[in-house]
Amino acid sequence: MKELARHAHALGLPLDVTEGANHTKVRIGDLRTTVPRHREINEVTARAILKQMGVQS
Repeated sequence: MKELARHAHALGLPLDVTEGANHTKVRIGDLRTTVPRHREINEVTARAILKQMGVQS
């Protein structure tokens, strides 16, 4: 979530966060994704989420 917040700030766009039942829904501009609400997210899932949101790693 911190990386998504940094990305939104760098783009000058708001980070819109909505809590769902088991996931957090995140929107930056026109891009949307869901983030599992767990203590730790495995590396593969984290990279996929960042890729969906256009974050270059």
